[in-house]
Amino acid sequence: MFKIFGAPMEKEEIALQKQKKEEKKVATELIEGIDIGKKLSVRKKIIEELMNLHRMEEKAKARDRLFDLKSGKMVDEIVGEYEDIVDLSPPKKDNIEVVELHPIHKPFSYIRIVYDNKKHEYQYEVLEPTLSIEENRIFEFLKETLIKTMDIELTEFSEDEARDYLRKNVEIAIRDYSISLSDVSKEKIMYYIIRDFLGYGKIDVLMYDPMIEDISCDAPRVPIYIYHRNYESLKTNISFSSEAELDSFVIQLAQKCGRHISIARPLMDATMPDGSRIQACLSREVSSMGSNFTIRRFREEPLTPSHLVEFNTISPEIAAYFWLAIENGASAVLAGGTASGKTTSLNALCLFIPPEMKIVSIEDTREINLPHPNWIASVTREGTAESGEGSKVGMFDLLKAALRQRPEYILVGEIRGEEAVVLFQAMATGHTVYSTMHADSIFSVVHRLEGDPINIPRIQLQALNIVAIQAMIRIGRKRVRRIKKIVEIVGIDPTTDDILTNEVFSWNPRKDSFDYYGKGHVLDNVAEQRNWTDKELNEEFTRRRDVIKWMVEKGIKNYIEVGEVIAAYYKDPESVMKRVRGSEEKTSKREMKTFTEEGEIKEEEVEEIYIEKKDEKSQEDRDKGEEHEEAVKDTVEGNEIQEEKSGGEETSEDKEEGSGNAPE
Repeated sequence: MFKIFGAPMEKEEIALQKQKKEEKKVATELIEGIDIGKKLSVRKKIIEELMNLHRMEEKAKARDRLFDLKSGKMVDEIVGEYEDIVDLSPPKKDNIEVVELHPIHKPFSYIRIVYDNKKHEYQYEVLEPTLSIEENRIFEFLKETLIKTMDIELTEFSEDEARDYLRKNVEIAIRDYSISLSDVSKEKIMYYIIRDFLGYGKIDVLMYDPMIEDISCDAPRVPIYIYHRNYESLKTNISFSSEAELDSFVIQLAQKCGRHISIARPLMDATMPDGSRIQACLSREVSSMGSNFTIRRFREEPLTPSHLVEFNTISPEIAAYFWLAIENGASAVLAGGTASGKTTSLNALCLFIPPEMKIVSIEDTREINLPHPNWIASVTREGTAESGEGSKVGMFDLLKAALRQRPEYILVGEIRGEEAVVLFQAMATGHTVYSTMHADSIFSVVHRLEGDPINIPRIQLQALNIVAIQAMIRIGRKRVRRIKKIVEIVGIDPTTDDILTNEVFSWNPRKDSFDYYGKGHVLDNVAEQRNWTDKELNEEFTRRRDVIKWMVEKGIKNYIEVGEVIAAYYKDPESVMKRVRGSEEKTSKREMKTFTEEGEIKEEEVEEIYIEKKDEKSQEDRDKGEEHEEAVKDTVEGNEIQEEKSGGEETSEDKEEGSGNAPE
């Protein structure tokens, strides 16, 4: 009735044990002939060679693609089905060479960068559909018709809804006035209508190119210039043909920004809908050449400390230094020249502010962008023509209001005038303040703060803890941004009334690296506040530096992701450090695992066999050591006996040498 399974199970276990022993034996034989370190180094060399081959193939493909673009091939692939809309044929002049070609709004707009071998200069070209005389006449007619017939503001719609609304009204106008157009002509005209009504008109393509930093229009009939991230200052093929056209365009830009510009008030500073800053001048009232405007474009996604370290604007040590300083309430000013990246660096470093702290930012034009939920973004307001200066709200007014909002951190876009007095009073009363100003050294910062129109008393300057000097520097052919110095204001000498400073970091131009001179006065204050010893302070500094390096290595650059890592470190630093250190261990284990998969041996078995072999080898070494000691002992004893036997015997040569050397 019942079966007994004991005996068969014992036999199966014995068989399994035998099988495991045989497998271990086979594995041992395999490992005996393999040097693990050598195998891994060979594998790394193979991987490096494969990577080099892959890079060479990619470069070759890129060269072939560029050659095809220059020769006029592959245009169909770029343009797609609308081959007739944009002319992408190579330049007709032999001295013009195509360097880059990219679509912006495919298949209607493209940008092309060319190089003139005669003038030895680059030029930026915007390629858009070319309208015939008849198509241009229909376009102007439809544009006028839409302006007269549309009774709804396009700003009330979303972008997609506004496009559909425009397309629907164009179709109605074409049908009502019996206009005959081919499909291609209709699409070309529709592109220009959407560009002019919803976009930025002639500069629309420039506003959508992410590689452009600045757009500058100096006067009518003068080409627009741009500042490109790779090619620096470039002339474009765009210009305004008359003063009336440029005046009308400047007024349209002001309306898009929600600001007013007129002959009575011909200057305007504003923020555009995409966040870019614009400075515009209308007509010849204050400019002898006519209207002009400059747009300083900013990234939709702000830079983070990971970006700054990757670009070598700062080092991981500088990032860790600012992290500790900002968390513990040290006030700082970032100084530098125009376009040196002061505001960008300020925005990136402010990500170190703890997530729940209350922040108030005060700016003329909105630039700061933070992921913190408890943040008030204040912007100044210009006075209107009707109410005059009484309706103006300046930085001084906003700063006084901010102090009543009980902020823990105050961010001021730039120190220029009377608001600096309130700012330093806020520092003296315990508020943490971060701002920027135009200066190229610590002495320039002090002179500007003490001179007109700011007039800060020297005794109040010691409320400021850190001054960072940033500059745009040329390295080789590239212009880069670097923080040149970080200086701490320690106090004021009571005898000489001089400001005492301490330089913590300095940029080394020869090596393009940063020299660190020690922890400094600010970190000493941090250690005192947190009751840390020097060892604990150094450990915390190293941990934060490692987190910064890890984010750079892992490609964590998005400002929300970086903010999440920093917030996680504030709440649970140990779990973040486990992730940081665990990634290094995983990398080494992955290499070992890859090797074992090649030898078809399990990881656990490799460890067991390695330990067994190590024990066997150590036992053999001990045995050999004992044998070696006995042999050495025998040799020493034999030598002693031999010396005793030959000690009293001297050759005639020895005697001669001894007698000859004795007097000396």
